[in-house]
Amino acid sequence: MSQPPKISRRDLLKSGGSAVTLTIASGVTLMAFGGSEVQGAADAGKRWGLLIDVNKCAKDCTACITACQDENGWKGHGNRETDAQWIRKVTLKNKATGHETAMPVMCQHCEKPPCVDVCPTGASFKRKDGIVLVDKHICIGCRYCMMACPFKARSFVHEPTNNQSVNAPRGQGTVESCTLCVHRVDKGQIPACVEACDATGNGAMIFGDLKDPESEISKRLAEFPSVALRGDLELNPGVRYAEL
Repeated sequence: MSQPPKISRRDLLKSGGSAVTLTIASGVTLMAFGGSEVQGAADAGKRWGLLIDVNKCAKDCTACITACQDENGWKGHGNRETDAQWIRKVTLKNKATGHETAMPVMCQHCEKPPCVDVCPTGASFKRKDGIVLVDKHICIGCRYCMMACPFKARSFVHEPTNNQSVNAPRGQGTVESCTLCVHRVDKGQIPACVEACDATGNGAMIFGDLKDPESEISKRLAEFPSVALRGDLELNPGVRYAEL
């Protein structure tokens, strides 16, 4: 009698990742970032991106970080601050002049994301509209993507998560990063960080469709110079920086 073929854990995760919903808290499911569900909401005719004017980014302002924390629930509620790097402020100093520049850094949502290239299960994926996400249901926590990311934009969830936000399910033993607030984008809204920056009056962040020549972000990029972080890698990130 022939034996049934053995199915590896990786094969099981890959085949079942889009069919099984795992409830991790009241109203929160890991399926919220399942590849097929989120891909279905993406529009291939768009490519979402951010333009950040560092001259308008106040050094001591952390409104974008606080907004991201509140919207996605990655700080507080029993979660350690050190484990999350969804968005952070970094300071660049010109050694010759001493001039310092502060700016937010998050997942750069690359056109050619290294994190996707190295992921063994397909948990790291890029939507048709350019947003790079992690399908928590098939992430095995190998952290290859963290090593591959040149921007240190990904974090590993070491501890159990409590009182999570329904906007961004988290799971112990998985990797996470900025989602560009995909849950808001799919509703026609802007990311929480951009909304918070606008509320401060700084207006340092512009979100929009990079494929639409009439969008504000495209017009700004066409009119003023901007740079990509680690442009030498030719990843064509969706996040650009002006006045850097």
